[in-house]
Amino acid sequence: MSSSKCPFCAVSPHALVAENELVIAIRDKFPIRPLHTLVIPKRHVADIFEASAAEREAVHELASLCRAMLMDEDPTIGGFNFGSNIGEAAGQKIFHAHLHLIPRRVGDTPPPPARPVA
Repeated sequence: MSSSKCPFCAVSPHALVAENELVIAIRDKFPIRPLHTLVIPKRHVADIFEASAAEREAVHELASLCRAMLMDEDPTIGGFNFGSNIGEAAGQKIFHAHLHLIPRRVGDTPPPPARPVA
């Protein structure tokens, strides 16, 4: 991880919930739903389209692992939202690629828009 002002480049190892060679996973500081997890390439790139094919595959592999872990942790999870806001117009607030893995449960309301970074 490389950018000194990027919060995802300065994640504490204690915050990690999972990791592989190219990607980390952490809990979102402003979760839409309980256990909302972020899957983040270690290399600083602005969005997932700038990530290498190997990084994109590593994101998918770690997201799959996190999905299984979350479902084991909370059997009320009935589905997931999985995606990324890319660009300011789409609501991206931190310009380091990251994908949201948001557990959903029966009766949830639709997720609200992303919150601004404080």
